[in-house]
Amino acid sequence: MTLKVDETEQGAWTVLRIRGELDLVSSPVVRQSVHGAVAEGQHDVVLDLTGVFFCDSSGVGVLIASRRLMKSCGGRLRLVLPARGAEDGSHVNKVLGALGVRRLFEVYPDAASAIVDEAHPLSA
Repeated sequence: MTLKVDETEQGAWTVLRIRGELDLVSSPVVRQSVHGAVAEGQHDVVLDLTGVFFCDSSGVGVLIASRRLMKSCGGRLRLVLPARGAEDGSHVNKVLGALGVRRLFEVYPDAASAIVDEAHPLSA
């Protein structure tokens, strides 16, 4: 399956809804989408990963690189994992946890929560 990225603007936030497999072949699409948002002056980005059913180390690498990019430009990166992801684990959540990098990200149950400045992320 191919990866699809849909971009929407929600207030000050750019929401990138990602669907499919996030792997070696498809991860450059996500990288390009994040870089494109930054190039357009968007410094608050939400990666909605609820539609990602597979993520390998290349995908995790893109998430970490995206976090680094957003921090370097004074921006914010938030991830959306399935609402029950923190409880019974989505694939992405499990991979992030297994690699010990889940704590690096602010994770929210849905895009609506992620774009609220006062919202609190899910615990790691």
